[in-house]
Amino acid sequence: MSSDLSSEISSDTLKLAVNGTLMRNLSLNPNLINVGSTFEREAKTEPCYRIWSIDDRYPAMIKVKEGGVAVALEVWNVPLAGLGIILSQEPPGLAIGKVGLHDGEEVLGVIGEPLTVEGKREITEYGGWRAYCEAIAKR
Repeated sequence: MSSDLSSEISSDTLKLAVNGTLMRNLSLNPNLINVGSTFEREAKTEPCYRIWSIDDRYPAMIKVKEGGVAVALEVWNVPLAGLGIILSQEPPGLAIGKVGLHDGEEVLGVIGEPLTVEGKREITEYGGWRAYCEAIAKR
């Protein structure tokens, strides 16, 4: 896996992996749409991430050495000028970092800060935010 992200950047966009409320038809998806982002594809991470629910409002995904899974997410093409706007609208405890995808590609993505997940419910077993939300809706 290359640590050089320049191959993913076109003249005015970059790929951004989103694993929670920024995904299609979820609450913060308009934040992507409003800056001109376009959906590229559904994907999964490499099997080295865990995910937590932050008060059932949004997830936080963290890369781990052991016990990780492939987390379901979406890849979006984001205008460079819009990345800062999107990040400024993210909930507390989320940041942008490098995310390894199942196919070996490395892109920028939304990740959680470790302190954000302390004392929160781990939802790794669901494999992603959308699956977790579907499960709690059935309760």
